[in-house]
Amino acid sequence: MKLLGFCLLVSMAFAAAKDALSLSTTHGTCQIDQKDIAYTAQAGTYLIKDNKGDPQAEIFFVAYTKDGEDPSQRPVTFCFNGGPGSSSIWLHMGALGPRKITVNDLKPQDSFYDYQNNPHSILDLTDLIFIDPVSTGYSRAAKDVSPKQFHGIDEDIQSVGEFIRLYVSRNGRWSSPKYLAGESYGTTRAAGLVDYLQDRFSMSYTGLILISPALNFRTLMREDDGNDLPFQTYLPTYSALAWYHQKLPPNWQEKTLPEVIAASKDFAQGIYNDALMRGHTLTDGARRAVVQKLSDLTSLNADIIEKHNLRIQPTVFYKKLLGHSNRRIGRMDGRVVGVPVKSSRNRDIDPSLDAVGRVFNAGFNDYVRNELKWEKDERYGVLENVFPWNFQRGALFGYPATDKDLTRAITSNPQLQVLVACGYYDLATPFFSTEYTLNHLELDPSLLDHFKMTYYPAGHMMFLHPPSLKKLKRNIKEFMLSKNDVNHP
Repeated sequence: MKLLGFCLLVSMAFAAAKDALSLSTTHGTCQIDQKDIAYTAQAGTYLIKDNKGDPQAEIFFVAYTKDGEDPSQRPVTFCFNGGPGSSSIWLHMGALGPRKITVNDLKPQDSFYDYQNNPHSILDLTDLIFIDPVSTGYSRAAKDVSPKQFHGIDEDIQSVGEFIRLYVSRNGRWSSPKYLAGESYGTTRAAGLVDYLQDRFSMSYTGLILISPALNFRTLMREDDGNDLPFQTYLPTYSALAWYHQKLPPNWQEKTLPEVIAASKDFAQGIYNDALMRGHTLTDGARRAVVQKLSDLTSLNADIIEKHNLRIQPTVFYKKLLGHSNRRIGRMDGRVVGVPVKSSRNRDIDPSLDAVGRVFNAGFNDYVRNELKWEKDERYGVLENVFPWNFQRGALFGYPATDKDLTRAITSNPQLQVLVACGYYDLATPFFSTEYTLNHLELDPSLLDHFKMTYYPAGHMMFLHPPSLKKLKRNIKEFMLSKNDVNHP
């Protein structure tokens, strides 16, 4: 009998080893708040199977667990970035992990790359699992399996959800307080994922950390789709950036940033909303007044506003704000100024992303091999082309959204709290778009205080701005240690 038991244990261990296709374990120390945090790091892949037990994909992850803690009681946070098509490198090496790529507010250092201790890591608060969805990082579809079956909102949620189920089960984390942290499209994933995990696996979550959210694409700009809402939700960001670059008229420029934003939001929700609703029935006098106010709030010439029928796309704004044909501002971070450049595929290159992309790629490739001892020849995909992406979710028409998933998750689990982080200078997912979405959630009034909004004087990846990273860490710490201290926007 003892021999049989031993054989079963060996068999189970062998099966687990086969499913964890590769695993590298190392140890390190991170100094946070002047305290040394000893941790174990694991870089590896888990094998995702279908209902028949056939391999479907290998999902790469890096896990950091604090030494000397009881895993069943220690919080654990599953982290991912967005895209879709992005690896988790940005949150991993830019914000939350124990090592950080050195950047000076979106400007590379003299050395091509460098990584060092991250004093603002949240490893002192929670264990961290960074996940690369299928087709990003080192994650790949299995042999003879089309990666397209993972390229969609629900398909992605299900594959990442299965990885999390496996990790929680294999590492004794079912009773741990659990969090999801996502950025950009990663928040689309997180909102859908928390509902999926709670409903499909009865896996409860303590909180969500949503950085630069994209919860309902109806609030975000898409070319020529007849939706006027984004022109309103983007306007306060236009005003904030015009103020930052000192392009506003003197009587507006002398105001504080909060004053400018408040005035822009008031106009967007009132007179501007009314003007867009009226269309061709808007009187000439009212139209002239709207054009003048838009010019005041954005610094754009009245002729440009008229040419675009009162509706300013971000592509127009970031090229026209500075009034110079050879200068534009960034989309990810409008504080950054660059020269307009087209890629080999005739796409605009974002100077605020181009400034850091190569640095992060080089730094991570060095770090994963030299410190995490993951010595593989495969290419690490930082930003991959995963399109066409299936944004359809049941209905034939409509906008991609997971805000209703978030509503269901909070309603079914009233203990779930949400921390939201927005950058004032983000032209990808403007802060007012997030406010609009959260203010329209169909939640019971008793649950409206489950959201904590935080704002930063930076862009989409606000954590690349050192003061904002410090503030983000402080806000996450307050959120995790006192999750009831929340306010609705």
